[in-house]
Amino acid sequence: METLKELLKYVSIFSELKDEELEHIVKTGKEKFYRKDSVILFEHESSSTLLILIKGKAKISHFSEDNKKITSSILSESDIFGEMSLFTGSARSSHVTAEENTRAFLIKREDFIEYLHNFPELAITLLQEMTKRIRAADIKIKSLALKNAEGKIAAVLLQIADEIGKIKHDTIEIEKLPVQHDLASLAGTSRETISRTLHSFAKRGFVELDRNKLKIIDYKAFKEAFIQ
Repeated sequence: METLKELLKYVSIFSELKDEELEHIVKTGKEKFYRKDSVILFEHESSSTLLILIKGKAKISHFSEDNKKITSSILSESDIFGEMSLFTGSARSSHVTAEENTRAFLIKREDFIEYLHNFPELAITLLQEMTKRIRAADIKIKSLALKNAEGKIAAVLLQIADEIGKIKHDTIEIEKLPVQHDLASLAGTSRETISRTLHSFAKRGFVELDRNKLKIIDYKAFKEAFIQ
């Protein structure tokens, strides 16, 4: 219990809770293991469970009308997902797949509603998290409306940096950059354009590339250069 409780402290919506409150959550929820490439959530399935990524990485995708799989986001440790269905009772809006062996912590709707009644701090941090997501979605929508491919790809890199990047001064390092196929889905462009643009960014000194590792040299300058 102690290890899981410590992990939950890094989850944004639980960051203000006391130890005894976290212990209660650990007791009422349950852990589940997912092997690499297995489906965690099916799009359109009926569910009322909140999931928290404890270890590993997952990919959120959607299917187009012609059944093409489009990646919309990458989830990493301490990220939450499934919260929309939790409140609306509607079907899942996304398809979530484990990118590597992954552990998740599951909380049933009725238990989470009880937490909101008993732990007022949770309601506040949940609102903050949902506001943050709305802002991120707004930025992404604006970036996808840009005609310039560089702007779209830069916005995706900044989104990933905000989600899983490690900050040191004004430099941000992304240790495991998503594969170019997924980057292309996120940016709404082609894999060839991703490859060409990343190398262009590197040549101009905006980023450093080392296999699947990417470092944004100056986060502020990079953002000012491509995100208006």
